[in-house]
Amino acid sequence: QVQLVESGGGLVQPGGSLRLSCAAAGTAYGSRYAMSWYRQALGKQRELVAKITEGGHINYADSVKGRFAISKDNAKSTVYLQMDNLKPEDTAVYYCKAVYFSGRAYWGQGTQVTVSS
Repeated sequence: QVQLVESGGGLVQPGGSLRLSCAAAGTAYGSRYAMSWYRQALGKQRELVAKITEGGHINYADSVKGRFAISKDNAKSTVYLQMDNLKPEDTAVYYCKAVYFSGRAYWGQGTQVTVSS
């Protein structure tokens, strides 16, 4: 079983920055394929924000390209999401997801990000 714990959310003014962290703990069957950040705004579907594979391949949603950066520290089993130039439309609950080659996927509990003046 794998547990993912997110941290770093909060309230920030438009144009500000936040850094989210997701630490993975526990054991899983097989190797991990990728870790991702998703977000879900009130009344909307959950959407992919950024993904990073164990090989280092990265994808971003068009809405965050040039503003957000995903990175990982394998030694700490942690993935980060640096969010700059935040906009009110970035307000959402942000979730971390880990996917393994076995096909299993695990989610964190989510962390609230609110962008408001």
